[in-house]
Amino acid sequence: MNELIFADQELEVGFIGKLDALLEGIERIGGNHKTSPSKEQFLTDKEVSAWLKVSRRTLQDYRNNGMIAYYQLGGKILYKESDIERMVMSGYRNAYRLET
Repeated sequence: MNELIFADQELEVGFIGKLDALLEGIERIGGNHKTSPSKEQFLTDKEVSAWLKVSRRTLQDYRNNGMIAYYQLGGKILYKESDIERMVMSGYRNAYRLET
């Protein structure tokens, strides 16, 4: 019975060691991440649809109707984060209050 518990502990230690190595690899990749020269963030249609809380089909309608700027690289659609922010802010309306 003691052998069984010891084997499980070895598996746990091995698993935790692999998780640590994975985390170090992710941090190393993050440190080497290259941004565009203008420091601009590009978002996928999945990210933009989640941000705007609209479907990806609605984003396609926005593109077709010229409501949203985008880049197309092959079959991939990318959006500049600043363009999306500008589009959202263009719909912003200040609150007002009627005096009674």
